[in-house]
Amino acid sequence: MRVSAEATNRFFGITHDSVLAIPLSADYIAGKMMAVRADVAGCRLIEMPVSNSVVIDTHIDLLAIVPSQVESVLANVDVARKVGNILVGGGPLSQSRAMALTESGIPSFLGYGMTETCSHVALRRIGADGRYHAMPGVSFEADGRGCLVIISGKYSWKRIVTNDVARILSPDTFEWLGRYDNVVISGGIKLHPEKIEQEIKAALPHMPEFYLVGEPDEKWGSRLVMVIEDAPDSLTDDLLGSGIDRRKLPKRIVSVKKLPQCANGKLRRILPEL
Repeated sequence: MRVSAEATNRFFGITHDSVLAIPLSADYIAGKMMAVRADVAGCRLIEMPVSNSVVIDTHIDLLAIVPSQVESVLANVDVARKVGNILVGGGPLSQSRAMALTESGIPSFLGYGMTETCSHVALRRIGADGRYHAMPGVSFEADGRGCLVIISGKYSWKRIVTNDVARILSPDTFEWLGRYDNVVISGGIKLHPEKIEQEIKAALPHMPEFYLVGEPDEKWGSRLVMVIEDAPDSLTDDLLGSGIDRRKLPKRIVSVKKLPQCANGKLRRILPEL
C-alpha cells in the first residue's frame, strides 16, 4: 500500500502542503488508499459524506470519486479553480460524464487496478487517447488468452494475471478491451461487450445508462442483449442508424427502471429476469 501511495503521490505532485479529499467509504480500497496517500505525504485529508451530492467548498489538490458523483462535483460553480486533479474509479465512465470532465478543464484520470494491487497500477487521462499508462515500476504483457499480466518487482504481489482482455501497445502502455469472462462469441465472431458499449456511447452520447451481456441462442450460439434504463421508443431506430457494424448491435433489448448494482455501486452484469 505504501509503494502504491508513493507512486500516486509522485504522479500528482502530492506533498505535505497538499489537500486530498474523499467522498468515498473507507470500507473499500479506493477510500483506504487515499488515507494511505495522505499519511505517506503527511498532508491533510478531508473526509466528506459518502454521497452523490458532493460539495466543494475549499481547495483540493486530488479528489477521488466514482462515476455517479461526477455531475454533483461539476455542478459547483467554481470547481475548476478549487480542484487540481480528479481521480475516477469504481466502475465504467459514460461518454457524457467523460465529456463533462474534459470540458471542465480539470485534469481527470481513470484508474486501472483492483484490490489486490492496492488501487491503480495504470492511469488514463480522460479525453486523451484512451490508453492506460503504467505507474512507475510497473509493466505489462499478455498471456495466451490475450489477457493482461501485471508485473512489478516493487510490489509484494510481483505478478498478477488478470481476466481483462487488453491490446499491449508497449511494456508500459495498453488499451483495455473488456473482461475475458464477458466475451460473447456469436456466429463465430468474438464480441467484447465493453468495447461495443464505448462505440455505442460515442455514437449516441445521450442514451440512458446501459450495458451489454450475452445469452444463449440456438442459431448463433450466443447473442448480445442490451439492458438499459427506461429504453426510449426510438432506441431500435437510433441503434440501426448509428453507423455501427450491425453484427455488433444487440439482438434483444431489456428495459429496466434501474440497472442492477453491487453493494459498492459497481454494475452487476446480469440478465434481469423478465
